[in-house]
Amino acid sequence: QVQLVESGGGLVQAGGSLTLSCEASGRSFSRSAVGWFRQAPGKEREFVSMITWAGITTVYADSVKGRFTISRDNAKNMMYMQMNSLKPEDTAVYYCAAGQIPTQLERLYDYWGQGTQVTVSS
Repeated sequence: QVQLVESGGGLVQAGGSLTLSCEASGRSFSRSAVGWFRQAPGKEREFVSMITWAGITTVYADSVKGRFTISRDNAKNMMYMQMNSLKPEDTAVYYCAAGQIPTQLERLYDYWGQGTQVTVSS
């Protein structure tokens, strides 16, 4: 069992930066792939980024590639996403998720946080 809590969201101007954090509890976190997803108002939740359990492989959605960086610290049970050059279209609730399979597919993640709001003003 893994419990996830996101933090770090907020209001930022376009071009600014934010760092999201995801704190995990549970023995299996260090062996889990983790990912970030987001859901904008009126839209379905979408994949943003993913990192494998050892942190060797990362995958990003095309819309954030080159601007967002995912990382993890298994010793601290933490996962992060540094978001730079933010755009108004990045406005969404951001969720961290954990699962056994490193994937972009939302349905294959077993555990989810409650989400943190990111708002980017133009």
